[in-house]
Amino acid sequence: MNTQIKLADHARVDHLLIAEMVAPGSRVLDVGCGDGELLQLLTDTKAVDGRGMELTQERVNACVSRGLSVIQGDADVDLDDYPEQAFDYAILSLTLQATRYPKKVLENLLRIGRNAIVSFPNFGHWKIRWALLMDGRMPRTPNLPETWYASTDAHLCTITDFVDLCKLIDADIEDAVAFNSAGRRLPIKHSLYLQNLLGEKAVFKLRDNDRS
Repeated sequence: MNTQIKLADHARVDHLLIAEMVAPGSRVLDVGCGDGELLQLLTDTKAVDGRGMELTQERVNACVSRGLSVIQGDADVDLDDYPEQAFDYAILSLTLQATRYPKKVLENLLRIGRNAIVSFPNFGHWKIRWALLMDGRMPRTPNLPETWYASTDAHLCTITDFVDLCKLIDADIEDAVAFNSAGRRLPIKHSLYLQNLLGEKAVFKLRDNDRS
């Protein structure tokens, strides 16, 4: 791990992993950027030319107060307006499951960026499977804390589901890591079955096969 990135020990684990996948000085679009934590990390540690899109005005304001270039927008609709390969990286961090049309959103990320980086909670984790088996109700975990009727998550998936989607849209998986709550890494290419069982979240770096 890059020494500078190590210093950001307050950052989310998936943000640190994403930062490792981004080359210094790159053009980056962070979709669903929240309060700008990831964009700030990439700016501070990788000197990126960063832009962001966020759905809620309150979070857009929080980003602007950090000095970040962020606009209000909906990933399901507004990504259609971006030109092809406008960025080196198009990033979607823990947001895919909250989109209405995840396949379309992922295709747009691959069109807009030379690389796409996506992180998401893994609904195939063993604790979730166990909770469903024992209680017969939608699980609530630290990664999925809200009740099913209050959650914004519309399309929860497993790591295996996401890999299947990548095959469907002909996306090349250049790098992929699952990790647990302690931040322990589980390289997905070594064993998809085990990582789908043990990984609480995952980060994928993708490229459109047609442009590889």
